[in-house]
Amino acid sequence: MSAPRRAAVLGSPIAHSLSPVLHRAAYAELGLADWSYDRFEVDEAALPGFVEGLDASWAGLSLTMPLKRAIIPLLDEVSATAASVEAVNTVVFTEDGRRVGDNTDIPGMVAALRERGVDKVESAAVLGAGATASSALAALAVVCAGPVTAYVRSPERAAEMRGWGERLGVDVMTADWADGAAALSAPLVIATTPAGATDAFTGSVPEAPGILFDVLYEPWPTELAAAWSARGGAVVGGLDLLVHQALLQVEQMTGRIPAPLAAMRQAGEAALASR
Repeated sequence: MSAPRRAAVLGSPIAHSLSPVLHRAAYAELGLADWSYDRFEVDEAALPGFVEGLDASWAGLSLTMPLKRAIIPLLDEVSATAASVEAVNTVVFTEDGRRVGDNTDIPGMVAALRERGVDKVESAAVLGAGATASSALAALAVVCAGPVTAYVRSPERAAEMRGWGERLGVDVMTADWADGAAALSAPLVIATTPAGATDAFTGSVPEAPGILFDVLYEPWPTELAAAWSARGGAVVGGLDLLVHQALLQVEQMTGRIPAPLAAMRQAGEAALASR
């Protein structure tokens, strides 16, 4: 019997995180009976002490808001992917005790799109300018051949998004949030905003919409996603992203490849249905 291994998701608030459901489903499917995965309410002030207190039984951590940037100074190494957006959502503890940070949100987005047949688009639109929007731009660096228009609420946010575009090699143009309905005619629309923020755009879904990637998973479907589906458009949801980024975390933490995508998605769907 191997020694028990531990992993967990940290953040604040954390009570509604689906990560334990997904990771535990993977462990069960992989036969990792001696692995456990928990959630801990940890804010930026408490993070250094929490990390310093971990023993050799720990395999890895998942980080959610507001810790994705705060974790970086505590790490020995950060992947190029994570460094590109200054956000770490995954920490793996190596056998020699090093802390290695990565970002699985970006390849998770790409994988979720490719699962729906989206390998390349000529242009795209992003609704919002928060932390998820920068990850969306990094994913678009892979799947978008042409310009990306970001719809934002302030000149400061516009400047930030153009800066991220320059850094990530994406041709980013910015437009005012008030004109966000115009985004919906793009071949690929990525909505990165909080619940309710895009509800006002639902009446502007075009007759023949392209692909909508709405990063929310609760409540689901969002009003925009429901209107999009009603028009026959393809929708990628937040659960797709959550499952694909968690799958990559499981593979990195356990070393078991491939992680069980179907079992993880089924567990996530069941947990959301029961809420």
